[in-house]
Amino acid sequence: MIKYLWDPANAITTVGLLCSSVSLFFALSEHLELAVAMALWAVLSDHLDGLVAANTKNRDPDAAKMGKSLDGFGDMIYGAVLPAAIVIQISHASLLALATATALLVAGAIRLSYFANFGKSSDGRFLGLPLSYDVPLLALLFLLQPLIPAEWFAGVVNICFSLLAVAHVASIRVPSPNMTMYAAVIIFAVASAAALAGRSFQTPVGGFR
Repeated sequence: MIKYLWDPANAITTVGLLCSSVSLFFALSEHLELAVAMALWAVLSDHLDGLVAANTKNRDPDAAKMGKSLDGFGDMIYGAVLPAAIVIQISHASLLALATATALLVAGAIRLSYFANFGKSSDGRFLGLPLSYDVPLLALLFLLQPLIPAEWFAGVVNICFSLLAVAHVASIRVPSPNMTMYAAVIIFAVASAAALAGRSFQTPVGGFR
């Protein structure tokens, strides 16, 4: 089964999984800004593997099937598990964080299961907000953290991600990303990851000033 990882798109997906693992390590170690920075690289991998898969000629059908499943597991980890773990850490394992994390995980599983079975709608749009929006929102909240009163930050994060969990399973149609959006995601992810990683060395453990 390891041989399928030699497929270029699957190799990129695997790199994303490794980034997610490092991100989870940082999250559990309470280096939250580093955790979000690494999670952004998992997002980049998720966007790039699809582009590579679509442009790989004569791709092995078995490698494509393996990649589809691997990509789904990767999406669940970086799109739901990581944000849930970081929300719990931000909120110091409060009951509110438990509710938010549970909502994220359940909504993420439902969203990915639906997509795996039914795919996009007939007009080429996603039904429900894709999980790939979670980490960029988390990065944006961390970048804005200095502007948010410290005592409000955990509450703001929980509210945002509770709403996001609802959006994942809501009957809303989201356009597929085009090349302009892919470029914007890449620029945002790289710039945000660099900013958060640099700021983490000036921030106490836990990600709060």
